[in-house]
Amino acid sequence: MRLAIGTPAPAFRGTTWDGQPVALSDYQGKKLWLAFFRYASCPLCNVRVRAIYRKVDELSAAGVSVVAVFQSPGEKVREYVLEGDEPPMPIIADPAMKLYEQYALERSVMGFLNPRNLGGLLEARAQKVGGMSPDGPMDRIPGDFLIGPDGKLVDVFYGSAIGDHIPFERVDAFMAR
Repeated sequence: MRLAIGTPAPAFRGTTWDGQPVALSDYQGKKLWLAFFRYASCPLCNVRVRAIYRKVDELSAAGVSVVAVFQSPGEKVREYVLEGDEPPMPIIADPAMKLYEQYALERSVMGFLNPRNLGGLLEARAQKVGGMSPDGPMDRIPGDFLIGPDGKLVDVFYGSAIGDHIPFERVDAFMAR
């Protein structure tokens, strides 16, 4: 069942691509954007994560932390997602997809086949990011969760296609709160 705005965010513990522990409790009293992606070589995901990289300083200045989650092992995250030696935010490698279950992320063949994905694939090709080395379900639909300092869900976004993510305008509104 999908999570709802105003409810407590499910407590999670994960490990980053390089083996560092990350937990929801690390962000107690802070605003958190928890962004779920598909697999590390997903071209659409790589376009989006790079857009978030460019926004991290602005988010941080507004008191918002970002944690990304990929359904891939750490070595795949390192190969496809990292732009340099260190990403500007924690990236959890969740190949067992436990966090995906906790946050009720969905799968959809129709979301995989959705024509809206074409624009993102063209953008990925132009940026020369991603690849075709899937680990985990290719029909995984991304999701985003904006969590308030009190640990409650302020905004919840479940995509309907594999390239869907929360609009940046909603994240900007969260920053401004």
